[in-house]
Amino acid sequence: MSCKAGLRHHPIRLRKAGLSEELFPQRASIPSVVLLPPDLSAWSVTNTDVPGVITFEAHAPGPDFVITGLLHGNEFASGHVLERLRRTPPILTSGRLTLILANLEAFKCFHVRQPLAARYLEEDMNRVWSTHRLRGSETSHELRRAREIEPFIRRADLLLDLHSTLWPSEPFFIAPHVKRSVDFAAGLASAEGLPSAVVSDLGHQGGARLIEYDRFAATVGAGRGCLLEAGQHWLPETLQIMEQTVEVFLQNIEGLHLHAQTGGPQQAAHSFFVTDNVVARSADFAFTQLWEGGTTIPHAGTVIAHDGRDVICTPYDDCILIVPNHRPRFGQLAVRLARRTAW
Repeated sequence: MSCKAGLRHHPIRLRKAGLSEELFPQRASIPSVVLLPPDLSAWSVTNTDVPGVITFEAHAPGPDFVITGLLHGNEFASGHVLERLRRTPPILTSGRLTLILANLEAFKCFHVRQPLAARYLEEDMNRVWSTHRLRGSETSHELRRAREIEPFIRRADLLLDLHSTLWPSEPFFIAPHVKRSVDFAAGLASAEGLPSAVVSDLGHQGGARLIEYDRFAATVGAGRGCLLEAGQHWLPETLQIMEQTVEVFLQNIEGLHLHAQTGGPQQAAHSFFVTDNVVARSADFAFTQLWEGGTTIPHAGTVIAHDGRDVICTPYDDCILIVPNHRPRFGQLAVRLARRTAW
């Protein structure tokens, strides 16, 4: 269901009879692993006594800022970034920096021949961050780990969560739909050379992401959080975007904390809001072509995919495709649809 339903003028899903087999493209292949995994053995013993969590503290008081990576064990470009920061710590003028490699155990299972298997051990670690899950009686490897690192998350004034995508996509930021976190993401997106798109939504259907932890997403609060989707898994270009973003983040901590702004050259940032989640209702879901994430479809009613006997259409003009999943299983999210909004 869309919170922007009044703006749509074409249904998303239509039933069509007698679709030709020729309409369905071949299933997309899993991308090759070009960027090899980092050596993260030094993270087993840290100065916090929590594996995978390292802190650096300035002499002067200031904001508490956190960079997280490896919430998904096979998204290891973030591991390269945080390992480089461990080896060459930034010079802090104030405050405290915490680096967190969230799912090291899943990362240890990574193998180039089965690159998807190391995403998590028991459940998606980026879907467990609701109070209900964290305080509940359920247990899994990912929940236990989330509870272990939660004290470092709870104190964060600023959180930058590093991710990448399986399928090709333009890099972008995601922020929870509260002004302070959207402003934080917009401040980063306004820095020249960084991804300029900021996507917000009302949450993920699979569960609460880290950026939706109460500290960053509650209506009243002080913490700000955003997520960077830096590009496709296992590519050097994705690592480069992560490094550039982290550099700007670290150089502008006080400006981002106080004013949600960065210094230096600026660019126009663009805001998008997710209106619809398209879920595969058959095992035969297939896009009409290998759409890249961030693609804008100019006209409402454009057929973008087939799902069994249904066709999937864009509901409005200038519809943006957010991270199309080119191999969705039945019941999985296939694509999110977004439209450009004013700040």
